[in-house]
Amino acid sequence: MKEPILVLLAAGIGSRYGGLKQMDRLGENGEVLLDYSVYDALQSGFGKIVFIIRHDIENDFRETVLARMGTKVRWELAFQEPDSLIPNEIFAAAQRAGRKKPWGTTHALLCAADKIDGPFAVINADDFYGRQAFACLGSHLCGQVSNKSAAGESTAEVSATDTSAIVPYRLDKTLSTQGTVARGVCAIKDGYLESVDELTAIESKDGRIFNTNPDGSVRELSADSPVSMNFWGFPPSILPAFKKYFDDFLECFAENIPGQIKSECYIPRAADSFIRQGITRIKALEADSDWFGVTYREDREEAVKKLAALTAVGVYPKSLW
Repeated sequence: MKEPILVLLAAGIGSRYGGLKQMDRLGENGEVLLDYSVYDALQSGFGKIVFIIRHDIENDFRETVLARMGTKVRWELAFQEPDSLIPNEIFAAAQRAGRKKPWGTTHALLCAADKIDGPFAVINADDFYGRQAFACLGSHLCGQVSNKSAAGESTAEVSATDTSAIVPYRLDKTLSTQGTVARGVCAIKDGYLESVDELTAIESKDGRIFNTNPDGSVRELSADSPVSMNFWGFPPSILPAFKKYFDDFLECFAENIPGQIKSECYIPRAADSFIRQGITRIKALEADSDWFGVTYREDREEAVKKLAALTAVGVYPKSLW
């Protein structure tokens, strides 16, 4: 019986943060934010962690993160580079056009596909999700493993129509006072995700929350809107659907490079497509957890305070590892 896998997106460049936020020491003993996610995941039934990083940060990542975990964590590394999985002709055309952007979270996930052989969760390295959120998603994924094993079926043969999952968060609890953020705004009905709309310029101003669309138009959003913070759970057999979605994205990119030069392939948009195609149902799990993160450098001080408070009341030990 395979334990669920946690796939951790840690290859970001931190352009708005001004540095590698996935390796910024925020805890009292030098812990980085992803340490707390790994700790919570292990308490919630996850058995292996797959870190997606870049080759140029590997040495620092090993020294800052992996060395402290030692043998307490079973982990593997996967690498996301600008040319990973990209056909040569498309990558060359993107380079000639001056593309600097990464290819997005779907691309990152696919860079780790060969490390995923069981139900998995995928999360951001620079977000704090909370113990209860991991417990809910871990229970969901462990339940899928147990049910399939009890039925005598191989988990490698799980149909992609099996239920996926998301832990959504309330929009007004996920904003930054320092600038705009990207969030997948969710529509939920009868406990399942109906759609998710990835909006990339959400901010709060004068008591209103709104997104500025690429064409300059403004869409006002409700404070209690459920949003994706990239806290997903999937069966392993959905990976071919992600591959096809990314291939379609690349085809669209190649056909209109000037118009797509900054486009990225996001997991929430892929999930929305899967729902519409009937590839998977996505259960919306309710968890009593607070989110916080470090989008901007100015978010750092508040994150440090919150982690210290959680440690002070015993949610986390003074030294995680």
